[in-house]
Amino acid sequence: MHTPDHPSHPHPPRIEYLKVKNYRALHDLELKDLQPFTVFLGPNGSGKSTIFDVFAFLSECFTIGLRRAWDKRGRFKELRTRGSEGDIVIELKYREQPDDPLITYHIAIGEDAKGPYVAEEWLQWRRKRSGKPFKFLDFRSGSGEVITGERPDEKDERRQETLDSPEYLAVNTLGQLAKHPRVSALRRFITDWYLSYLSADAMRGLPEAGPQEHLSSIGDNLPNVIQYLKEQHPGTLNTILSALSERIPRLEKVDAVLLADGRLLIQIKDAPFEQPVLAKFASDGTIKMLAYLTMLNDPEPPRLIGIEEPENQLHPRHLTVLAEEFRAASTRTQVLVTTHSPIFVNALAPEEVWILYRNVQGYTQARRASDVRGIREFVEEGAKLGDLWMEEYFPFDDPERLQSRLKHAEQAEQAKYTT
Repeated sequence: MHTPDHPSHPHPPRIEYLKVKNYRALHDLELKDLQPFTVFLGPNGSGKSTIFDVFAFLSECFTIGLRRAWDKRGRFKELRTRGSEGDIVIELKYREQPDDPLITYHIAIGEDAKGPYVAEEWLQWRRKRSGKPFKFLDFRSGSGEVITGERPDEKDERRQETLDSPEYLAVNTLGQLAKHPRVSALRRFITDWYLSYLSADAMRGLPEAGPQEHLSSIGDNLPNVIQYLKEQHPGTLNTILSALSERIPRLEKVDAVLLADGRLLIQIKDAPFEQPVLAKFASDGTIKMLAYLTMLNDPEPPRLIGIEEPENQLHPRHLTVLAEEFRAASTRTQVLVTTHSPIFVNALAPEEVWILYRNVQGYTQARRASDVRGIREFVEEGAKLGDLWMEEYFPFDDPERLQSRLKHAEQAEQAKYTT
């Protein structure tokens, strides 16, 4: 990945742990030691999109409010795991900087006759490795307490607070106040997440002219971002176009052109032709790769980027280098990706990949590739993860085959000691 012309940024906050209960197929899912670049692999229906939607749901609770995020997803009837009666629970553990204490954010959401409400919400950290966890925000159904201060501790001021409604999130409400720096930091972190639903068709439009700093979730303002980079960060734009020309043979130039009616048009010039072509005539792959490179080289990147199935509309030969771009970007922001492309997975390391599958009850389970017996050794010998998946070394998409394989492995292990 090329180096854009942005100043160095402090290490972004990083989520290291995710726990989800009663959220659709995620009846009781726990993911530990998440990496800056983490990929969720699995067949259709394995739960990849549901994990992605957990982040989208939480982000929307902070930006458009719990009730609207709830309504969009069909309320408890569609959101809560079928057959379950408990609250929906989401728990994150994250660090603001690599050497900072691990902070836990826990939120439990219930529903009553009036609609959704925050049954429980708390923040805690362990200031010292040997110390016990200390809650510095603790709310139940709209009432609770928060500890003020830069590094909240027992000796700091403890304030009782009541929110206007139990459907309001305490972190979102109190995080707007400067006297709660750690709460504010979490609010900024979550509201800055970028979840990508890029559409090649949306990126072929003609938006109104005017520079815009960041790509929208569907990418329909790509010409505006190109215009912004052209005016404010020409070095970054050159970086993007250099990388694009390496990925797309014979591509010479990309430009955002102002039309007479005030709209912006992306033009793409190929080497053999004197005249550039309009974006609407460019290939899906060219437009999609341009959008990914623009997103990843943002001079002020979002603090978390989520991307669903980047292989869609891209030629398979681009997937290896795209994985390299994602990994390089993860030094500046956390990158979470879902995929079912073995070619993309071939470019990944075992610790970067979580394999998702459904158990016999239909609930999503997850295992890190590096924790599956023999996988590290195979990779060290030159095998690739995507090939191993296709060769059924991860038989988790078929619970019966998984049980059979585990049974045979146990029998083989016992046979070692009986012969």
